[in-house]
Amino acid sequence: MSESMTYPGVVLVTGGAAGMGAHHARTLAARGSHVCIADVSDSSAVVDDIVSAGGSASAHLLDVTDAEAWVRVVDEIRTTRGELGGLVNNAGISRRLEFMDTPNDIWELTMKINLFGPFYGMKAVAPLMRESGGGSIVNISSIAGQIGYFSPAYSSSKWGLTGLSKSAAGNFAQWGIRVNSVHPGLVGTALLGGANDFVAASLKSVPFGRMGTLDEITEAVLFLLSNSSTYTTGTELTVDGGLVSNGLYHRIIAETGELS
Repeated sequence: MSESMTYPGVVLVTGGAAGMGAHHARTLAARGSHVCIADVSDSSAVVDDIVSAGGSASAHLLDVTDAEAWVRVVDEIRTTRGELGGLVNNAGISRRLEFMDTPNDIWELTMKINLFGPFYGMKAVAPLMRESGGGSIVNISSIAGQIGYFSPAYSSSKWGLTGLSKSAAGNFAQWGIRVNSVHPGLVGTALLGGANDFVAASLKSVPFGRMGTLDEITEAVLFLLSNSSTYTTGTELTVDGGLVSNGLYHRIIAETGELS
């Protein structure tokens, strides 16, 4: 990262109590942002880690499926910090279930967390971001929001988030608010817990031959939050080791040893 790269003074990260969200939060704090960590679980441990390391953070209880809870959290930030320059919609769930095996309640829950949550969140933060002089929203989608993926609930929620991001980008540009989506491929987080065979088979289609790291995803998020992407909005940043663009023929060539 360039030393001239700067980040919003206050950033809200959802799903920040663990996993990728906690990594985003810790890295942002190390770069000088105050990080508002919002989660349905207790995020005080992550806040304590950040403060112990010399950073600044606060914990906020948030169920992203609750529109009123979003309003409450934004009011807390307005009262305590007075501004908001960034939002990372990171909270999400994955259910690896094929179409006919997907219960209605799993469909509804996945859509509520992965799609409704970011909608409520963007709607809640936009006024404070506008008052703060603009900002950047980064929605954590997935390569499952770019391809045909076997799990209908997860795929539909992430395709929806891709479209939602583009719609918001057009609406919010007048207020100096940028909206982009990040599309990770295979990354070693709890979402892939217990899926060893699935991961091993999937890696055969990744030209880089490995999963992505938390640092690699966070660096993409930081770029979109920073002053280095001030003319970037409504776009998709794919971080997948080449799986979407070249995975099919990479696997065919690897398995057959043939180029034709």
